[in-house]
Amino acid sequence: MGQTIKVGMADLNICRAPDSLTTIGLGSCVGIALYDPALKVAGLAHIMLPDSTQIKNNSVIAKFADTGILKLYNDMVKAGSNKYRMVAKIAGGAKMFELKSAAASSINIGDRNVQASKAMLKKLGIPIIAEDTGLNYGRTVILDGETGDYIIRAVGKEPKTI
Repeated sequence: MGQTIKVGMADLNICRAPDSLTTIGLGSCVGIALYDPALKVAGLAHIMLPDSTQIKNNSVIAKFADTGILKLYNDMVKAGSNKYRMVAKIAGGAKMFELKSAAASSINIGDRNVQASKAMLKKLGIPIIAEDTGLNYGRTVILDGETGDYIIRAVGKEPKTI
């Protein structure tokens, strides 16, 4: 077992086996895991918002699904990964607060983050082979660089591997 590299909010990183990647505090945020099983290269992005085009003077590309996933993908390719071998797993996108009004519920940021992440992965041609999204609780995730297992932990719940 190698080292576990922490990925912060609005951050991303890649590693090679035997290392792994982890991020905590996925509420409405989404953790996008990319994996190349042949090279055992893993990548993890912790995105907070769906769309960078809505923000002026955006310098934190990992904060957004569109720019963060593209950067993660490009980093994986630079590390030798092949686009046609890459697979994705996603977790997070929870609805952390119960919103009473119809207008407020239509702007559920967790749902929008999940939809934007799926759209960007589809645009890049990377299949999503597993997901653990939605509901109303936060998650901590670990991406195993050796196996590609995406381990999801949540308070009061059994850990699960997708």
